[in-house]
Amino acid sequence: MSETSARLLRLLSLLQSRRDWTGTELAERLDVTTRTIRNDVGRLRDLGYPVDARPGVAGGYRLGNGRALPPLLLDDDEAVAVAVGLRTAASGSIAGIEETSARALAKLQQVLPSRLRRRVTAFQISALQMPAPGIRVDPDVLTVIASACRDQERLRFDYRAHSGTSSRRQVEPYRLVHDHSRWYLVAWDLDRDDWRTFRVDRLDPKTPAGPRFTPRDLPPDHEITARVARGVGEATWRYRARVIVHAPAEHVRSRLPISAEVESLDDGRCVFEPGSDHPEMLALYLGMLDADFTVVDSPELVEALRNLTARYQRAITTSQP
Repeated sequence: MSETSARLLRLLSLLQSRRDWTGTELAERLDVTTRTIRNDVGRLRDLGYPVDARPGVAGGYRLGNGRALPPLLLDDDEAVAVAVGLRTAASGSIAGIEETSARALAKLQQVLPSRLRRRVTAFQISALQMPAPGIRVDPDVLTVIASACRDQERLRFDYRAHSGTSSRRQVEPYRLVHDHSRWYLVAWDLDRDDWRTFRVDRLDPKTPAGPRFTPRDLPPDHEITARVARGVGEATWRYRARVIVHAPAEHVRSRLPISAEVESLDDGRCVFEPGSDHPEMLALYLGMLDADFTVVDSPELVEALRNLTARYQRAITTSQP
């Protein structure tokens, strides 16, 4: 009996780790026959787990959606990761999810073994998270996109561009990328026949999702994040500037509010091209770099720096005792 129970837990863990499994795959992973798999699936159903079966050569098993959430099987590292993620989400950039995350974290901590509870508690005591600035996204939108990525289903949505124009897009979604306070979708745009990056807060998905698609060769993760950074840096701003910073590129990247392409120069300096709809905002961002810099060919930014400097000087003069 104990061997059967242990096998059921292993079977459940496999079904939770991937969407679709064939009976042969499960039998090979558990070193049993396909008949044993069928019997174990029946036992899981008796316990309330909605395991769907598809007949035929291409058939298999899938953990479906039930009327109530069944118990989840997590190993130690997964449990700690979920707890830390919930703690982070309690003050994250997803609108309306803070209270829900706090309630879920409280429930999880009640059932964590003491050794894991200590690890999570240490993180909670030591970590102080800043409130997420900027635009926040709807968690339901993120869920729809993440499900389409996981299930390899086409996604249709209305999209509002930076210019304010709207368009209907149809894509093959692949990755969600979180960059500081913003979320981006990396997808293959079927109408443009090319990879595109979309800001999630400007995206209104249409449900249900489209048909399944055959995955394309996906670039490595570091290329995906670099693509997002380039897309952010190449956004259509009213004002752009080329700025040489008298500090290493790593220093500048750590100070920027969003990811950007920062190129190292041979003499310990670096160069990047920030953009904004207002040169005054560029001036403020550059002031937060905590390094000397030189502006190249941007008279609007130079004028904004001059005005800001005069305003600060007046404040210093009037504030002296």
